Parts: sequence; C-alpha cells; structure tokens
Amino acid sequence: MDLGTIIGLVAGFALTIMAILSSGGNIADYLNLPSLLMVVGGSFGAILVASPMSRVLGVMRYVNIVLRVPVLEYERTISGLVNFSEKARREGLLALEDDLEEVEDEFMRKGIQLVVDGTDPDIIRSVLYNDLNQLQERHAVGIKLFDDWGKIAPAFGMIGTLAGLIAMLANLEDTSAIGPNMSLALITTMYGALFANLILIPIKSKLEDRDRDEALLREIMIEGILSIQSGDNPRILEEKLLSFLPPVRRDAVRQESAGE
Repeated sequence: MDLGTIIGLVAGFALTIMAILSSGGNIADYLNLPSLLMVVGGSFGAILVASPMSRVLGVMRYVNIVLRVPVLEYERTISGLVNFSEKARREGLLALEDDLEEVEDEFMRKGIQLVVDGTDPDIIRSVLYNDLNQLQERHAVGIKLFDDWGKIAPAFGMIGTLAGLIAMLANLEDTSAIGPNMSLALITTMYGALFANLILIPIKSKLEDRDRDEALLREIMIEGILSIQSGDNPRILEEKLLSFLPPVRRDAVRQESAGE
C-alpha cells in the first residue's frame, strides 16, 4: 500500500475541513448530494461518452496501481545483468541459457534468450524497444483517462453552479432564499475543483510516475542485454548501468558487487 497516496488524500480532505471550521463555517452547509451527483456522475457520464466502456469500467484497476507500491528492484536488476556478463565472458553466451529459468522478469528473460539464440543486435534492440513502447502505450491509456476526467470535472462543477443560479433567478421574489441558494450553487463548483485537484489530477500524475519508473527499469535491461551481447567488460557494464541511477543508490550495487 502506498502510504503517501493515502496520507495525501486524508490530509487534503482533513485540512480542507479544518480550514472551513476555523473560518467559522458549518460542515453541514457544505454537504449537498445533488451537487456531488452533478460533478461525479456527470463527469463520469462524459468520460463514458469519450472513452470505450471497457476502459472506463476498469478505472479501479488504475486506482489499484496508484495505491500499490511497485516492486522495481533496480539494484538487483543491475547486479543480475553484471553476473550474466561475467558468466558470458568466462563461459560464452550459450552458457547463459542455464540460468534463464531463474530470471523472474519476462522482459529480461526474453532479451537474454535472444542473445543466447545469436540474434542480430539491431533486431534485439528493435524487439525490446517495441515491447517497451507498447508498455508505455498501455500506460498512456490510463493516464489519458484521468487527465480527461480531471479536465471535465470542474466544468460540471460550473454547470451545477449555473443550474443553481438559474433556479435562484427564477425565484427572485423570495429575497430570503437568495443567500442560501447562491451558497448552494457555489458548492458544486467547489466539489468540481476538489474532485479534480485532490483526486483525479494527482492520480494521473502518480500513473505518470509509475510509467517513468517502469520504463527506466526496462531501459536498464535493454542497455545491459545489448552490452552483454557486444562483450563489454562487466565492470564497464556495471558503471554504464549505474549511470541510470542517482548517486545515492549506486553505492548499494557497488557494495553488493564487492561482497561477491
């Protein structure tokens, strides 16, 4: 579970409520079911129009990706590639096939298998980058869904506000109801802004972050696999792959290598 996401949501709502209370407001005045239905239901309906139903109904799958901390072991991947490189230098590329069953990542296993099969480097690069591009295309689907939703939700907040103002103007003779009706109309705008800026847009940003992290891991694998095939020195390979990581994380790999 990604505690940052949970803490951020709870803190965002809690601090908003505290701000309302500290300014003398009454929480009951900010609760309105029709306004919530207008924003959430209306924007969801618009997304259904804009996107395939199967994609929209799978929205919880994207939420689960945001709530789950991905296991991306950059250091372990680099160490594994260095070990493959050392074995290839000692025993030849064909010897790597003996260890393929121990490789858990399907992408990396496919790349090493292509090397063992003696595939041309350009073909290996093309195959692996095509896999990476397809992965990012799939990620882009969810990112675009929440990006579009985040843009639509505030618009439905404004639509709800306009609906409330129309109802208020239709009953101007009742001056005592103008204030409460105006307040109710503005609540929908607030709901639209909160829904978009506290939930939808942050989810989109977190999905983009997950995409970058996974793409980086794949880039490391591709570089390592191609270097193994070209016969690079394992130490040079290690330094080349470590350049993908921030300096603070490079020491862990070096220490692991030194321990071996």
